[in-house]
Amino acid sequence: MPSTSPTRPVVDTAHGPVRGVDDGTVASWKGIRYAAPPTGDLRFRAPQFPRPWTDVCDASVFGPCAPQTRHPAIHLGPGARPDEDCLSLNVWAPSDAEGLPVLVWIHGGAYFRGASCQPLFDGRALAAGGVVVVTVNYRIGVLGFVDFSSLGDGFDSNVALRDMLAALEWVRDNITRFGGDPGRVTLFGESAGGGAVTTLMAVPAARGLFHRAIAESSPATSVYNADRGAAVAHRFLDLLGASGDPDRLRSASVDDLVPASDELFARIPEEHPGTLAYAPIVDGELLPDHPLDVFRRGDAHPVPLVIGTNRDESSLFRMMKSPLMPIDPDVIRSMFTEIAHEHPELAPPDEAHIEAAYAGLGKVGDSLGLTRDFAFRLPALWIVEAHRHVAPTWLYRFDYATPMLELLRIGATHGTELPYVFGNIAHHPKDVTYLLGGLTTGRRISGRMQHRWRAFATSGRPDGPAGEPDWHSYDRDRATLVIDKHDRAAPDLDRAVRETWGDEVIAFT
Repeated sequence: MPSTSPTRPVVDTAHGPVRGVDDGTVASWKGIRYAAPPTGDLRFRAPQFPRPWTDVCDASVFGPCAPQTRHPAIHLGPGARPDEDCLSLNVWAPSDAEGLPVLVWIHGGAYFRGASCQPLFDGRALAAGGVVVVTVNYRIGVLGFVDFSSLGDGFDSNVALRDMLAALEWVRDNITRFGGDPGRVTLFGESAGGGAVTTLMAVPAARGLFHRAIAESSPATSVYNADRGAAVAHRFLDLLGASGDPDRLRSASVDDLVPASDELFARIPEEHPGTLAYAPIVDGELLPDHPLDVFRRGDAHPVPLVIGTNRDESSLFRMMKSPLMPIDPDVIRSMFTEIAHEHPELAPPDEAHIEAAYAGLGKVGDSLGLTRDFAFRLPALWIVEAHRHVAPTWLYRFDYATPMLELLRIGATHGTELPYVFGNIAHHPKDVTYLLGGLTTGRRISGRMQHRWRAFATSGRPDGPAGEPDWHSYDRDRATLVIDKHDRAAPDLDRAVRETWGDEVIAFT
């Protein structure tokens, strides 16, 4: 039973002591600084080591989140404080932790929103099952994902990816003191966080910093070349009213940067359908090549990988009227043109073939199916087809939706697997997900998913609880685990997708 009077454990990190909270079952330390404030001369620069401290630092509350405007669909939690000085992380560990596997979480949000303080990502329930959980803040939006390096000295590329590397280095150097095993680190993330996972698998500097990976709904194609990065940088300067004046980037206040960042976020997908304003850039230095090309050559880090998507990924974007997921036929055709320009080796079959396969792009449902496949499912298939030759690789599809989500025609949409992974069912007081039932089923699904994610972090195999279907790696009959009310193993679940797009597109042959 948890203690009625929590203790305040102190851990000496490499930079200074921190005091957390231990409730008798799980101990937590929040808001631990892993890098110096990325402000002043360090704005748009690679993260630096924090200044060491000697007094015990309180680690009972989350640190500030990256600057962003609030969005009703992203609950940052009570007391969330946006601030440019946001490079901190949080740790949850069983009270008696020693040598446990570590799960390091990279949050999503289109590289533009989100934070580690979101109640959805509270690590207590996941850690209670016998793992150490770390959640990371990193720079987002213009502060983290616009490449200003083309504007001259004083700007580094891919600073947000560098933040993630700094956090992983902190885990390597400190996690033993929190009861974790630095030799069993699993990097996992969803949406933009899943894209960060698959990108970091192609970053040479990340080699050895994690030993397994889980990519949930990774937009793996949303990584762009340096020319596009430079164009976006100039576009942002225009929106800031500072065309030709890169020094303004340093003198501008966050209150000036965030509105221009919001404007850029909206403008880019309108002008270039199917692309993001903010994304990693192939800079030839930190990221030498497009991740998909790295996977295709077999050069991604040879770590075991779990990857998958949700059955109804696109419906959330339709409901939010988001420009990130086009459903208009003409816009979809324009999206194909954009992606074919960035990735000519991924050029899809002719338009008539695609239209026939999806029963006509003029229908919203068929358009959603196409954008779901092209934006999420196909990238996952591209990766598993390549990575299975390098390391054990498992594919899943999350299909469960509560009666309310089915009624709302949302289904198993983007991000709906997250409460089950973290065990934070009905985490928000205004959550309508279970108003028509499904809570008991949801808890069972959560138990199974957490068991598999923890097992993967422990042994490198996502084995389920006793009596659940075996989840074979993808190289065995293209095996896929369908996660639903009752999980099932399905051979070649994506045969129709492969037949639509062609094996030469799926497998890059």
